[in-house]
Amino acid sequence: MAGGSTIDQRIRAERAKAAQTQSRLHQKRVELHAATLRYDDLQHQLGETNAAIGQVSERIDSLQGERDSTQRKIDWNTIQLDAARRSLRLHDALLKRRLVDVYEYGDLTYVNALLGARSFSEFVERWEDLRLLIAANQRTVRARKAAEARVTAIEADLERTRMELQREEEAQEQARSQLDSLADERRNLVSLAAVRKRSVATEVAEMEDLSAAEESELEGLIVERERELAAAQRAAGVAGAPPSAGGLGNFSWPVTGTITSPFGWRTNPLGGGPEFHQGLDIAAPMGTAVTAAAAGSVIMAQWYGGYGNYVLIDHGGGYSTGYGHLSAIYVSVGQSVTRGQAIGAVGSTGQSTGPHLHFEVRIAGKPVDPAPRLH
Repeated sequence: MAGGSTIDQRIRAERAKAAQTQSRLHQKRVELHAATLRYDDLQHQLGETNAAIGQVSERIDSLQGERDSTQRKIDWNTIQLDAARRSLRLHDALLKRRLVDVYEYGDLTYVNALLGARSFSEFVERWEDLRLLIAANQRTVRARKAAEARVTAIEADLERTRMELQREEEAQEQARSQLDSLADERRNLVSLAAVRKRSVATEVAEMEDLSAAEESELEGLIVERERELAAAQRAAGVAGAPPSAGGLGNFSWPVTGTITSPFGWRTNPLGGGPEFHQGLDIAAPMGTAVTAAAAGSVIMAQWYGGYGNYVLIDHGGGYSTGYGHLSAIYVSVGQSVTRGQAIGAVGSTGQSTGPHLHFEVRIAGKPVDPAPRLH
């Protein structure tokens, strides 16, 4: 059995190499996930910064409109103020001339008006008219002064408002300038993060190809060992053991649950681009028993990179099944198992987003869709 010993050594060596590659692949996928999160976070920050720039720009436009409106009010009040001042100056001039006339000549106008009355009743009427005229002149002067004070106060308030708007507009312009600088910085960071994300994604894809090739090589070695064992049995005249109950390619469900990710292309749940999912993800509670899908021999029962705790069973005829992310392993390498025998428990080890079983069916080392083969 020297040949058998040699191929077993090759299988063990290939398993070790595949496990190492899977471990590196797991770390690289974690790195890709972190790079994706970093890229998404920077994109979000850039979006927030651009939104803030938009808000500041809207506020600046609003302030400019308010400032223009305030300036128009200032201009209008300035016109009113000038008119009030001209009217006040006119009334002041008339009043001063009247006072000068009274001082130099006496108040003959009023006296003549009174003395020209032809009767006492007319004198009283003229006296009342003159009294009302003088009061009206005084009220007019006071009203003009009050109007001037009001216009001056309004103009001062408007000027203060204009200055406040101008200061706020300058502050908003400064804020927009700072945000523009921040946006430029974040755009650069997003570009760098995108380059890093693409680079790691390329590395992941290359390592996935390498891992698939190594797994295929391992399966090929197992098939080769089966052929050697079968040839040795025929040479010794020993009948080979029957294939798994129910026939080759006929498998029972390893656990009861909901299929959360079918076989085939999908978006990597941990980030990155699309990936080819080589099995079925079956959600089930943590610790649920996982059973062998068919009778066979355990050829791997160990930690296997992104698969976490992993069991691989050889069923003969080139068929094998894999069980990943287990929380516990109940079997060991070389152990024979029967269909329905508990081989482990549902877990979330390795590269996993929650408790589930990753179940694979392989023919000559190549993954095939398990769904049509489950009964």
